[in-house]
Amino acid sequence: MSLNKCPDFLIIGAGIVGLTIALELKKQFSDSSITILEKEVQPGAHASGRNSGVLHAGFYYTADSLKAQLCRDGNLAWRQYCKEKKLTINQCGKLVIARNENELKGLDELYKRGHINNVELEMISAKQAAEIESQMYTYERALWSPTTATVNPMEVVQSIQQDIAEAGISLLNDTAYIERVNNRVITSNGEFEAGYIINAAGLYADKIAKDYGFSQDFKILPFKGLYLYANDDGLKLKTNIYPVPDLRNPFLGVHFTVTAENKTKIGPTAIPAFWRENYVGLEQFNLKEMIDILGIDASLFVANNFGFRKLAFNEMQKYSKKKLVKLAGTLLKNIDQNDFKQWGKPGIRAQLINIKTKELEMDFKFEGDDKSFHVLNAVSPAFTCALPFSELLVSEMNIR
Repeated sequence: MSLNKCPDFLIIGAGIVGLTIALELKKQFSDSSITILEKEVQPGAHASGRNSGVLHAGFYYTADSLKAQLCRDGNLAWRQYCKEKKLTINQCGKLVIARNENELKGLDELYKRGHINNVELEMISAKQAAEIESQMYTYERALWSPTTATVNPMEVVQSIQQDIAEAGISLLNDTAYIERVNNRVITSNGEFEAGYIINAAGLYADKIAKDYGFSQDFKILPFKGLYLYANDDGLKLKTNIYPVPDLRNPFLGVHFTVTAENKTKIGPTAIPAFWRENYVGLEQFNLKEMIDILGIDASLFVANNFGFRKLAFNEMQKYSKKKLVKLAGTLLKNIDQNDFKQWGKPGIRAQLINIKTKELEMDFKFEGDDKSFHVLNAVSPAFTCALPFSELLVSEMNIR
């Protein structure tokens, strides 16, 4: 396919959101030319390929949120897609457990949200929960989510990439956005001039948006997600096991995930990262980003919004395997430290923060006009929501 430097639509970022937006645009505007730019050598190199692979059911989110409106339908859409494409999926469900009496209120709140969001969800006794997974521990009762499932995120991304190729959409890997100059987009692979620009750049979405006059009150604040895998001959669980989360922030707490391949892992953490691609050691070190991010972290530490001090202190301890296993162990009757030796591939959550209010954005966030559109906050459960979310985003573009 020849390189089109003047497409009707130019999408920056080939994560799951960028890819599914492209497919939705082609569905609605079949004669349009669409080009996707990806700075890495393949799609899904960041959050889309490094997430837990959980297809969430949709009961964590308040009814007035986009997450609540889209998650249930996204879960169903991906389960159907995986079946049609014969992709790996583990329909193992999820238990949300209460570790003590105080957490029963949180369990009740999640059940209430699930009911309002029309999510299939059951409040069950501790005895019934033990029949699902005998190794878990819960105080009096638990929530059972039968529609929660796990997939291999990179397998899904690669399948969508094949759909992209079959739809005649151009995907340019190893092509990084550099800057905007008037109506032109300057990249590492030359200049582009498109009819409409769509920014789905994840960790750098806020920076690109600022080139177009958007994201004035927002910045990306990265959080690192670590995963710790059980040995092949170690702990085996039948279902995902989650704690009652702190609903003041968008993180779900350290939990056990049963992967699509039936492996057990602990994670992810929500450790404050020091630069945007702070995955391992000093790889991709960026001093300017670190100074900026540490400044935001310091202001949050002083203000202590959404309990940031406690969050940061607790999360930093999770660099320790021993500490991480001990914390996760509160969800089970017994756990063996020696069962967990291998770190998985870490991820970075591109969490949006309002720099004026110093509050994390709890819902999806996007801005745009008749020339460009910017997906600023597409964190979990964005992977689950991606198919209906893309429909919503394209409809939003149509009315601007």
